Amino acid sequence: MIARGDLAVERVYIRLAELPQPIMWMAEAADAPVVWGTEVFDKLIKTGVPSRSEVTDVTEGARSDCVMINKGDYAVATVKMLDPIFKRMQGRLDQKTPQLSVLNRANLGSTPPLDK
Repeated sequence: MIARGDLAVERVYIRLAELPQPIMWMAEAADAPVVWGTEVFDKLIKTGVPSRSEVTDVTEGARSDCVMINKGDYAVATVKMLDPIFKRMQGRLDQKTPQLSVLNRANLGSTPPLDK
């Protein structure tokens, strides 16, 4: 499972955006399923209106095998919104060829905190 909260605890938040894709590539190489559990459409499922960042985040979930959503009053609307997004993304997942860099502790390590 790829979950931002867990990744943020394990690695510095500034590196958060670059970690999910290599994890998905490694899981694919190992023939292991990936669950995208990043509070997908959390605002939509609670209020009926998604945030722009949630819509963008969902497109990354299209690369996974399964997307986990929370319970809420707008669960059906959430699933109905996910379906067309995933269908559109299926035709675009191969536009860039991913290349996995050499993994070692140095390139997965922490980064210095940002100045205040």
